[in-house]
Amino acid sequence: MFDGRWRGGVDRTTKPVGALLVKIGVKADYLTVFGVVMSAVMAVVVGTGHLLWGIPLLLLAGLPDLLDGPVAKAAGSASVRGAFLDSVSDRVSDALMFGGVAWYLVSRHAGETALLPMAILAVTFLISYERAKAESLGVLAKGGLMERAERFILLGVAFLSPHGLVPVLWVFFALVTITAAARFRSVWIAVSSTSKSSTSKSLEGTGATVAVARQREIIEARLRQWRQERLARRQLAKIDHRAKRRDRRLRRNGERHWQFDRIKAWRDAARS
Repeated sequence: MFDGRWRGGVDRTTKPVGALLVKIGVKADYLTVFGVVMSAVMAVVVGTGHLLWGIPLLLLAGLPDLLDGPVAKAAGSASVRGAFLDSVSDRVSDALMFGGVAWYLVSRHAGETALLPMAILAVTFLISYERAKAESLGVLAKGGLMERAERFILLGVAFLSPHGLVPVLWVFFALVTITAAARFRSVWIAVSSTSKSSTSKSLEGTGATVAVARQREIIEARLRQWRQERLARRQLAKIDHRAKRRDRRLRRNGERHWQFDRIKAWRDAARS
């Protein structure tokens, strides 16, 4: 929700900060790793019962996630590798933070309550997976009540009081569940409309294919007919040529016999 409304203003604010960090030699990957380390420290601090100390550590864990993008853009090192590392690091950070909360609940409350952070973590991963899968299918899947920034803020609110931790976690779980359901619905509608348009295009393509196939059949039939006619003409030409040769041969033979008869008659006349 915050990302969609205030992303432009945040980018304008963090852009000079990113340029400054690049000048002093800070890299985007360093910030990403630092965020994971701070998440691990926060998990230990919260797990040992120091909830209030978890708030500044939570800020330190989330701040690199806000700055690594501007640093990468300022340094000209934005890449698919960096985006992959950032995405994986976010999932590791979430697991560490909610693992620390579960550790605290195991030591302070009944064992079943520790399942609540794990349920929140599972739904959080589902939200991230829905976005990644939708984008792989060519569908935009951003927004919702509880994106990463909102989750950090609400988790910080949960650390304000040990007595209010569990109720806030229940609210947390309800909100992330609503977010996951809303994102699933939006992606489902988008994919359904895409499927319908693809189906209509496929049907149009099928109609065009049928027309082309019919035209091809007509052309092939005409070619077969032309070939048969040409073969018949060749056969008739051969027959006619043979007949003419036979007639010429008969005429030549007839002329020879006539000449032989004349020569024979001349010889007989000479002898007599």
